[in-house]
Amino acid sequence: MIVDQSTASATTVSQHPEPRRGTGVGLLIVVLALAAALAAIVVSGIKGRAASLQSLTRATEQAAVPTVSVTHPQPGGALQEVVLPGTARAFTDSPIYARTNGYLKKWYFDIGSRAKKGDLLAEIETPEIDQQLQQARADLETAQANYHLAQTTSDRWQFLLKSNSVSKQEADQTMANMTAQKAAVEAQTANVHRLEQLQSFEKVYAPFDGVITSRNTDIGALIDAGAASQTRELFHLADISKVRVFVAVPEIYTAAARPGAGATLTLQEYPGRKFKGELTRHTNAIDPTSRTLLVEVDVDNPGELIMPGAYISLHLRLPGAVQAMTLPANTLLFRKEGLNVAVVRDGKAVLAPVTIGRDYGDHVEVLSGLRSGASVILDPADSLVTGAVVRVAGGERP
Repeated sequence: MIVDQSTASATTVSQHPEPRRGTGVGLLIVVLALAAALAAIVVSGIKGRAASLQSLTRATEQAAVPTVSVTHPQPGGALQEVVLPGTARAFTDSPIYARTNGYLKKWYFDIGSRAKKGDLLAEIETPEIDQQLQQARADLETAQANYHLAQTTSDRWQFLLKSNSVSKQEADQTMANMTAQKAAVEAQTANVHRLEQLQSFEKVYAPFDGVITSRNTDIGALIDAGAASQTRELFHLADISKVRVFVAVPEIYTAAARPGAGATLTLQEYPGRKFKGELTRHTNAIDPTSRTLLVEVDVDNPGELIMPGAYISLHLRLPGAVQAMTLPANTLLFRKEGLNVAVVRDGKAVLAPVTIGRDYGDHVEVLSGLRSGASVILDPADSLVTGAVVRVAGGERP
């Protein structure tokens, strides 16, 4: 049987087909798809980490911004007067010292006793002064005797000089001797008077009417003369029929502190009772440390109800009503520049200087430096400065 070769060749070829070109292309597509997926995963991871970093940065920045609570000034009533603390002092106050040395013989007034001017307060024994005075008087008598002898001699020589019985030189010498003896008498007289004065200081008298507020000696105590720091005062005398009240008036109220103006004073021990006084004088200078003006108010004290050293409240009327606001006391910042409060403006803290009036304890009166709608930070940090970014609690937008 004869087989066609062409047919056989075709059959053979059909049994061993050639490889397809599409298989390599598909493999490449798969590889590219895997690479694209891997790239997408990488890009997604990078984006996620970047987003996390940005989120962490924002959270850190937000955490760095302090959250504060704010309050608003409350309107207060019109301020017609201001109450200021003061201290009472005796109108005349003096320590009593000894002017001579010795020992205390006796005292006659104790603390709380009322003495009149010229009353004998104490006696001092001064035996040395007594002996010195006795000697000085004897020396004075000697000097006087010498003077009388020199005067007699001079008169005789002057008489003899008229008849030229003595020389002019001798007459002048006797005259000079008489003059010297006269000077010696005057010196001894002055010494006697000095010792008599010292002896008179044995008796200590009251220099003015007043109350003995202190007695620092007793019988037999050694007395040293003078008023030096090492010596001790015998008595302390105070005239309290009239008292001086010293008050430090803040600078903002100095317009009301006019000499001659009337003043009302109150004491805690006499509730409901008012004392009338007169503002007599002030220092005419502001204390640069406290920013106050020292004022003196004189008050008659006939019943001696006001005692020296007493705490007194001065009610000082203002020339015009002052509209004030009140703030909690925990909003105040004490800086070397003065008193400040921290106000929130546009999300930032701003330190504003203020002037306060009366202190109510948990609240204070603000006279100037704030607007009525200001947002004032409560319990501000000591490190807070102007321009610091803050967040208001509760989402309030000041």
